[in-house]
Amino acid sequence: MNKKIYVLNGPNLNRLGKREPEIYGKTTLAEVEAFCRDEAKNEAKDLAIEFRQTNSETQLIEWVHEAIDEGSGIIINPAAYTFTSLALFDALKMFPGPIIELHISNIHRRESLYHNSLVSKVATAVIAGLGANGYRVAVRAMTELLEGSGKTN
Repeated sequence: MNKKIYVLNGPNLNRLGKREPEIYGKTTLAEVEAFCRDEAKNEAKDLAIEFRQTNSETQLIEWVHEAIDEGSGIIINPAAYTFTSLALFDALKMFPGPIIELHISNIHRRESLYHNSLVSKVATAVIAGLGANGYRVAVRAMTELLEGSGKTN
């Protein structure tokens, strides 16, 4: 399998480990990136990870456009843009491969403003509430989706 998976992270995720550790844990984004790369090596030797974070909605959309041209799958933690960005929703609708929406916390146990994800409407799967370990699970699940053994509707 020669696949490139884009792992895209939205606003404030660069503050992981420092920002509200009672909600998001103490794991840093650099550690999350290492989890993703290690899991990719364990799952498939030729699985490439493009791991990125931005606080800019524009940049996040540009990376989705890049993934449309160069990627096989997207794992995305859009953070606050999950609930507000029609532009991100429209960009993700153009992606032909599997999309996994990821949240460190369980957004459904939080305040009601976190309950209506625009991204979920285009995502193949959603992972929420597993903490930073959700990224490992997402890379494993994406590998299975790309191999055809994790088909979903």
